[in-house]
Order: sequence, then C-alpha cells, then structure tokens
Amino acid sequence: MIEIPVIRWGQPYESLEKADVVHFETGETMAQMHQANAGLVKMDSRKAAKARQLLREFTPRQLIEMCEKAADLFLEAELPLGNGTQTPDEFCEIQSATTGLPLNMAKANMGKIAFVLKNMGATLNALTRGLPLEILHKGFGMEDRGVMVSYQATTDTLGLVLPSNSPGVHTLWLPAIPLQVGLVLKPGSSEPWTPYRMFEAFAAAGVPREAFCLYPGPHEVGNAVLEKCERAMIFGGTATVEKYAANPKVQAHGPGFSKILLGDDIVDQWEDYLDLMIKSVLINGGRSCINCSGIWASRHTEAIADALAQKLGPIEALPTTDPEAALAAFTMEGAAEAMNNMIEDGIQSPAVTEVTAQYRNGDRLIQRERCDYLRPTVLHVSDVDDDMANTEFMFPFVSVTQCPQDQMLRKIGPTLVGTAITNDEAWSRQLVDARHIDRLNVGAVPTCALNWLQPHEGNIIDFLYRNRAFQNSLPPAH
Repeated sequence: MIEIPVIRWGQPYESLEKADVVHFETGETMAQMHQANAGLVKMDSRKAAKARQLLREFTPRQLIEMCEKAADLFLEAELPLGNGTQTPDEFCEIQSATTGLPLNMAKANMGKIAFVLKNMGATLNALTRGLPLEILHKGFGMEDRGVMVSYQATTDTLGLVLPSNSPGVHTLWLPAIPLQVGLVLKPGSSEPWTPYRMFEAFAAAGVPREAFCLYPGPHEVGNAVLEKCERAMIFGGTATVEKYAANPKVQAHGPGFSKILLGDDIVDQWEDYLDLMIKSVLINGGRSCINCSGIWASRHTEAIADALAQKLGPIEALPTTDPEAALAAFTMEGAAEAMNNMIEDGIQSPAVTEVTAQYRNGDRLIQRERCDYLRPTVLHVSDVDDDMANTEFMFPFVSVTQCPQDQMLRKIGPTLVGTAITNDEAWSRQLVDARHIDRLNVGAVPTCALNWLQPHEGNIIDFLYRNRAFQNSLPPAH
C-alpha cells in the first residue's frame, strides 16, 4: 500500500489521521494520504521566510535550468512517492484511476506540464516583458533603456488550494520557483499525484526541498493556506470567485465562460470553422475553463447547433483505458445528477432547444455504481437574456446563441477566453477594448490553444512582485 506523508518544508511528516484515495470505479484503495490540519499549517507558516531565502541562494538562471531538468524528470524518470517509487506510466494510471480522467488525457496533461517547465526561460521573459530577472533577484537594477527600477516580492510563499478535476491547472504555479517564491500546496483529495511528482522532480533537479510544503487534508487546511500565505490561488466555482473578489491576497480561478464569436463578415462560411468549434468544446473532456461553453452568431445558429450535435451527440462514455475515450467520469456523488437537473430545468424555456437528444443513443446522464457520466450536450438559445446562453458545466456542453453582432459585447458577460473569428477591423478594435474578455483571440484560434508566453488569467509576475520607487545614492562597489 502506498502511504504518502504530509511534507513540511521538505520533510515527510506522518499523521495519525489518514484518508484513503480510491479507484473511482472499483472502490479499491489505491493509496493512503496522511492528513494535515489547520494548526499544522499555521505553525509551519512561521518559517515561511526560510523558503524564499533558500531559493535566493541561486540565481534565476540556475533555477530556470533546474526547471528544464525537472521537465525531463517529471516526464521520464522513476521518482519517489511516499514509501515507494512511481514511473511515468504508473503516474498516469493512478491519476486516471482516482479522478476518472481518461488515460490519454492524463498523458496529454503530463506533456503540457513538462512543456511549460522546459520553456520556463522564454515564458518568464515574456511575462516580465523582457525585464532582466537579475533585477527581481537583487531587488533593483537598470533596465535596458537606462532607467533605475525596483521590484519587491509581495510574499515569501505562494499558497495553492488545488482541485482534482483538471491536472492542467498545475502549470499556473510552476513559475514560482524561478521567481524565488516558496510553495505551500494543498493537493486535491483525489489528485495528489501531480503536486507530489512535481515536488520530487524539482528536488531531484536541485531545488531545495525546504522550499515546499504539501498539506493533504480537509477543507480547513485549504482555509489555513489562504489565511497564512500573503499570496494564494484557489480554484472553484462562481461562488468561490465572488467570495475572494475583493481580497488582493487571493487569486481565485473559476469558470471560464469561454466563447467563440462569429463575426457577420464570416458567419456565412461557418462550416469552415466547425472542427475548430468541436475541438474547443470537446478537448480535455470539457473540464477546463478554456473549453468553449458558448458560440454566438447573428445567423445560422440553428444550423451550427445541429452540425455540432451530429458530431458530439453520439460520443459514448468509454473506459478510461480506451485511447478514444473523450469523457471523464464524475466521481463526486450527486454532482453529475445535479448538473443534469439544471440542464433539464433550463431546456424548459421556450427560447432553449436541446439539439443533441436526437443524435444521442440513450440518456445524457449515465449513472453507474460508483461514478456517473454526462454525455455531450448542445443547446440552441434564441434569447440572449436566457440563463442558458451563459452557462458552463464540467463536461462537453455548449450553447449556440443567436445574437446581433452589435449586441454581443454587451451580452456575453465575463469571458476568460474569447475567440472572435472576423476580419472586421472596426469590431476588432471594440474587442480589444472589451475589459470583460481576459484572453482575446482574433481569428481562427481554438479557445483551448494556450500560448504559454502570455498570461493565462492574471500575470503571476504582477501577483508575486510589485514595482516600487527606488533611488540609490551610494557609489558603485569596487
């Protein structure tokens, strides 16, 4: 039996309290996680400054090289895991077994994480807008244009309350290490595998173990991480985002409500973009905030919805080991049923039509003994003010909404990724000015096509460092 300890500043800690991590289909115990508590987190927080001090003993360039080495280790090496070791294949298999994520998606997410680590230097150069990292390391220095600048870290550690639904979110915290900020991680209950494997890959690459804490445990542990870290990230629903909206210490990542907007100048050629729309909806089982949940156009919306439904509707729930598996299981009891009921309520509106039902063999909700599935769902919405025009669920779900182009930017609401397919320069300027679109793609770019040289949702540099005035009257050292 794999036993995975709490990690307190790099040191394993065994707790009297343990929690089973089980196979989502069979109920077999795959591992036991030692459990932290809020008191432990608060006690350890007194030593947080040491994590940053240890990282500052290395230059940013050295830490970037460690990231590059960690990428290869994460992807290829047999690494320690609790009281045993774990190969890359074993990592993907156990992640799939405890989260319900198909094996092909586990492997794909593993590749994404390794890619970000391998390209950390270029990523940081882009996110800092070319600022020499030595300035962040030293605290001040001269920019290329000969201006004295100063940057100060806002925290010694970055806290993370991590989810279990999509391993891809772990790419967001990786830059903390070369930015010389320690990590305090609260892993998801069914997906501790990525944080622990990343910790071991970093350590094997030369990053001090003492820069890390990993605290598996109940919700109170996550609350303590958010309370004691001066900067933290949390992942959740709309309620989570609203709860922390006014808290500058917490960056809350919630639903994306990502959309594709078809401009009037190209909408008559919508069939040319059908594959792009399907990819945006379906990739990663529809579980990411960058999956498309809304397609907006002024005309042809019924035909677009029907074409999407013909492709998505027949998709079945396949075993996680099937290389063609496109749907992830819901392992939390009642979650899929609740979503299904919300959709059933929504399609009672005269403005809403479910289009996939006619192409689906069986029900949308598939209930099994220990897990559930939701099959892809395409709605057509004729009223932009209907609730179903701007709804997101954690499976391949999309609303195709009919809306005049000149009303779209007023009606789409907050949008993490907005892909606007148009050659209309005047509308493109309006899109650039739209403050409620975080990531803007103009042209035929899937919503799921991330450029890691650009901020995802808030620039981590701006979150972990602040620009301040600095004047130095001391003569240069000889």
